[in-house]
Amino acid sequence: MTISVILIDDEPLVRAGLAAIIDSDPGLEVVGEGDDGTEALDLVTRLDPDVVVMDVHMPHLDGLEATRLLMSRQEPPRVLILTTFDSDDYVFEALRVGADGFVLKRAQPSELVRAVHIVAGGDALLYPQKIRDMAARSHRAVDVVSSAGLSRREQEVLTLMSRGMSNAEIAGEMFLGAETVKTYVSSLLSKLGARDRTQAVIKAFESGFVET
Repeated sequence: MTISVILIDDEPLVRAGLAAIIDSDPGLEVVGEGDDGTEALDLVTRLDPDVVVMDVHMPHLDGLEATRLLMSRQEPPRVLILTTFDSDDYVFEALRVGADGFVLKRAQPSELVRAVHIVAGGDALLYPQKIRDMAARSHRAVDVVSSAGLSRREQEVLTLMSRGMSNAEIAGEMFLGAETVKTYVSSLLSKLGARDRTQAVIKAFESGFVET
């Protein structure tokens, strides 16, 4: 099945280049484009895409607020944030409110295509060092993890998640079955009040559970 994508970026040349890269993959299709967050909301309503690839800085409604509004929907799309890392705080906040990952505008075309496939498949696209750096600069000290009542196993899983490991990699590291790891992940997400793996990892770094 083809993965439907909408592109939101206020630079037409950038958008055209991104569209060409994404459409070059037979499993992906750009079904809509817009130049600010307001258009993102409209396009998602009309086209129901699988993935929204969205810039952070845009006029009228930026990528941060657009992501926040998209996540409030009953069935939100997957959101992949575009960044130059000139504005880490915005990217960090977008991840906190529910974006599924981020990709550099200077990334190789193959990296962008891979990123879209990853988030479309339901996984978070994590770069632990970048999240660690952003968390360290956020100056937040909300210790959500210690009050969440995570079991020892759940704490171990969260630690490995924070290293960017997939469920399969965690299963191999802990000598557990993949379904068992999946159960632990679901449980710790619920206890942390995290929408997905990205938010759980951010909470781990913010709280000091994982050292920055």
